[in-house]
Amino acid sequence: MTVTIRPAEKRDILAVAELIEEIERFYGSTEVQPLDERESQVEEALFGSPPMASALLVEDESGDLVGLAAYSFLWPAAGSSHSLFLKELYVRDTLRRQGVGAQLMSELRTLAASRSGCSRVEWMTDRDNPGARAFYKSLGFTEFDGKIVYRVDTNTA
Repeated sequence: MTVTIRPAEKRDILAVAELIEEIERFYGSTEVQPLDERESQVEEALFGSPPMASALLVEDESGDLVGLAAYSFLWPAAGSSHSLFLKELYVRDTLRRQGVGAQLMSELRTLAASRSGCSRVEWMTDRDNPGARAFYKSLGFTEFDGKIVYRVDTNTA
């Protein structure tokens, strides 16, 4: 199947908001924000002033959104350089194992390499996600075992 990978545009807000529900359900969520809230958050994140993130979208031959790579640039990385941080890589199950994820990773590496001062691409995956870990290993990436991730919700005291 032929797909197109391109940057997200304002016309994609609804489709991205809908895909986010699919992603949430893929990760086991049973409660998902209402669509209008997701749309508002997608618009603010990708097209606010300044935008908080960027996204590459995957369209299938019929123009349906079937995947995304959401990322941001973080500073500092190595020395005073910055990195492209991949927050979410998702490909609809009907297109998995067809090279679409590999195409997204290649495109992200190209984006990072073309940005002056960007020294690397970084991302995380859950230890209990063997499919993702096998995917990254198949692309020749090795796991980095040096960081511990912390998280605190902003709405708790």
